[in-house]
Amino acid sequence: QVQLVESGGGLVQAGGSLRLSCAASGSFFSLNTMGWYRQAPGKQRELVAAITSGGSTNYANSVKGRFSISRDNAAKMVYLQMNNLKPEDTAVYYCNAKRGQIILSWGQGTQVTVSS
Repeated sequence: QVQLVESGGGLVQAGGSLRLSCAASGSFFSLNTMGWYRQAPGKQRELVAAITSGGSTNYANSVKGRFSISRDNAAKMVYLQMNNLKPEDTAVYYCNAKRGQIILSWGQGTQVTVSS
């Protein structure tokens, strides 16, 4: 069973940076596609960025050029570097693990608040 624990959220001014981390437990981490999602109040959860087992990445258009996802398979970690943050990036950010189209687990979420 996969368990995910996010950390690194907080309050930052617009234009600032944060780095989110997601620690995973369980076997075969390197086979999973790992993703970061976010959910703002009153809105649906949306994909922010994802990275496959082979290292391919994809990003939401709203964060391209500002956010970067990476993974360390040996440490079972996935990261989201967020630069040039905007107030509209304010949300709870969740880590997600998938194998194919099967969702293995969600983390508990970490709050990111960007002040203007």
